[in-house]
Amino acid sequence: MAEEAAAAAAAAAAAAASCSNNKSKAVFLPGGVGHHANGLTKTAGSGTFSNSKPGAAKKLVIKNFKGTLLTPVTQHDGPGRSSCKIVGTCRKKPKLPENYTQETWQKLKEAVEAIQNSTSIKYNLEELYQAVENLCSHKISAKLYKQLRAVCEDHIKAQIDQFREYPLQILVLFLKKIDKCWQDHCRQMIMIRSIFLFLDRTYVLQNSMLPSIWDMGLELFRFYIISDLKVQSKTIDGILLLIERERNGEAIDRSLLRSLLSMLSDLQIYQDSFEQRFLEETNRLYAAEGQRLMQEREVPEYLHHVNKRLEEEADRVITYLDQSTQKPLIATVEKQLLGEHLSATLQKGLTHLLDENRIQDLSLLYQLFSRVRGGVQVLLQHWIEYIKAFGSTIVINPEKDKTMVQELLDFKDKVDHIIDVCFMKNEKFVNAMKEAFETFINKRPNKPAELIAKHVDSKLRAGNKEATDEELEKMLDKIMIIFRFIYGKDVFEAFYKKDLAKRLLVGKSASVDAEKSMLSKLKHECGAAFTSKLEGMFKDMELSKDIMVQFKQYMQCQNIPGNIELTVNILTMGYWPTYVPMEVHLPPEMVRLQEIFKTFYLGKHSGRKLQWQSTLGHCVLKAEFKEGKKELQVSLFQTLVLLMFNEGEEFTLEEIKLATGIEDSELRRTLQSLACGKARVLTKIPKSKDVEDGDKFSCNDDFKHKLFRIKINQIQMKETVEEQASTTERVFQDRQYQIDAAIVRIMKMRKTLSHNLLMSEVYNQLKFPVKPADLKKRIESLIDRDYMERDKENPNQYNYVA
Repeated sequence: MAEEAAAAAAAAAAAAASCSNNKSKAVFLPGGVGHHANGLTKTAGSGTFSNSKPGAAKKLVIKNFKGTLLTPVTQHDGPGRSSCKIVGTCRKKPKLPENYTQETWQKLKEAVEAIQNSTSIKYNLEELYQAVENLCSHKISAKLYKQLRAVCEDHIKAQIDQFREYPLQILVLFLKKIDKCWQDHCRQMIMIRSIFLFLDRTYVLQNSMLPSIWDMGLELFRFYIISDLKVQSKTIDGILLLIERERNGEAIDRSLLRSLLSMLSDLQIYQDSFEQRFLEETNRLYAAEGQRLMQEREVPEYLHHVNKRLEEEADRVITYLDQSTQKPLIATVEKQLLGEHLSATLQKGLTHLLDENRIQDLSLLYQLFSRVRGGVQVLLQHWIEYIKAFGSTIVINPEKDKTMVQELLDFKDKVDHIIDVCFMKNEKFVNAMKEAFETFINKRPNKPAELIAKHVDSKLRAGNKEATDEELEKMLDKIMIIFRFIYGKDVFEAFYKKDLAKRLLVGKSASVDAEKSMLSKLKHECGAAFTSKLEGMFKDMELSKDIMVQFKQYMQCQNIPGNIELTVNILTMGYWPTYVPMEVHLPPEMVRLQEIFKTFYLGKHSGRKLQWQSTLGHCVLKAEFKEGKKELQVSLFQTLVLLMFNEGEEFTLEEIKLATGIEDSELRRTLQSLACGKARVLTKIPKSKDVEDGDKFSCNDDFKHKLFRIKINQIQMKETVEEQASTTERVFQDRQYQIDAAIVRIMKMRKTLSHNLLMSEVYNQLKFPVKPADLKKRIESLIDRDYMERDKENPNQYNYVA
């Protein structure tokens, strides 16, 4: 290239010298010669002209230009004065000597042939440039252009023979030969153009139908070399072979490929001759590879392979393919490696990836599926199915009841994390997850609601030292998210109310703030009607504290003697769970205190009725053993049993039952807690785990314990199967009342309504699921009770009875 630059510069210098000698001509000079990005060379033009790309020359048209020579003339205006005037004179164009045209062409032809054969040029480049200018100035441009084209055509024609007989085995050598021929051609045409620049920028520019000298060279190379069927076929075959080798992991000469594909682009045959075949080969290769690897590899490995292939093809576009190939090429790879295997990939590996929480692989899966049309939708469907299937295994299995809620919370955390990190917080996946949770959690009616209430109870109960206040708050928020998915919220309310009552009455609540926080969350979620009874329970406890302060003052004023301290909680029946009253035989001191409190309370609140709930009572007893004094924290039933041993040393089961009046099953559980538990303050004969008829009990004087105040488990507070069933039964009873109320409300407003419309409106009003058969029973019940009647003419229609 150094020689080319020197030659072009010399030609430019010659032109400049010519201009200075003959000022009647305008000359447009080329700049230096620089390399084109595709391995070709191009003219870096002056301010007046430049080529942006081979084959895309800008044209500058010059019309009616005539040279004028300006000569200074001195004029004397008098002594000591003179003035200078510029007078324009026109010289006539000199005629060319005889045979000048033929001799000059011979010189130019020899110079062109020397360039084509890479030999030295005999003549001075300035002289050659000037010769072209002279010929053009005398209107021999057309003939000169034809002669130049003929010389170039003859040379290019002669090149074809060297390519036709290349054997197939040495395609790479063939490609290198083609590339060398192309590079030589470009270099030669740049040199030739620099000599014939005046022709290119005057005559050729004025004739829009003529290609520039550079474009003429491209046309000839395309027509005689690349358009030859054998040459073109071998060239394309060779390029495709090299690309296939690179795809198989071999190292290839990428610069050779870049140069050849750039040649096809410059010759404007890239798309027709190469791109179509290249895309067909790519499609065939990746179709086979996709089928094979889907069978051989695990999903994570396959996904990484697909990602690697996509990166490789993108790199090929950057390195040697034309930019126009990028879109169809990447689309082909995505279709064959991903689009054809969407469902198969997910069926084979999604469950495994989700079970093992493979975050990186799931991110890659989502990223790749997002590239394919319909990919995200297919992934979404499998995502929903996975959540339903996995969630059902947690909810349906009764063996998992103890851990159900914690497993649901962990599962929810897991899917939330996957959506945030792997699925880019896609709103569709969030909504699908919510729907899936709602579906599977209600497959088993009522039980999840009950267990969520118990889980909340375990977290809010005193002694739960697992979490700080902040962690407890976060945990309650998570539980509320699961709670939202449940249809039977009234079941949750019933069990939550029962557990809350225990916490409040026995003073087992871990934190009043946490209790109030949970209540506000439930109120926000379900409305004020849902929490009104729960709030009433808290009010009762606060009022009870105030009443007890007043009662103590009353006792002091009345100067009532006694060594028992009585604390009473006044519970409004409508707010609290229903407790079955149990009549027991209390000691006279307790009965006397009850009567005093009753007199005090009814004196302040006339018209009210007090009912004592012995099942909820608890006491602190002072006891004296051989080891020393202890305090026993026990239930009222346990108290009645233990107080008997102040009157005697040994009692049978029947004697205790007769003296206390405690119901048989309750008494057996009470004695079991005192004689068979961890703190055995009574001794049972014979020794066994269960209390049987005829068992005898005596006080254990040898009782020892490291603590001063000992809490003996209150068996009556432990929930039995019967209590669970009764709570559920009460919920169903409440539901029937709500259904009846809804039907009457609708019929009162509408007066007449068809069966289907009535069913539809009732479903809209109810907040819990109801079977159509149950709804029909309630309608029949209301007809029997004369709230509504069937239409006499249309039995499928109901009328309201006022």
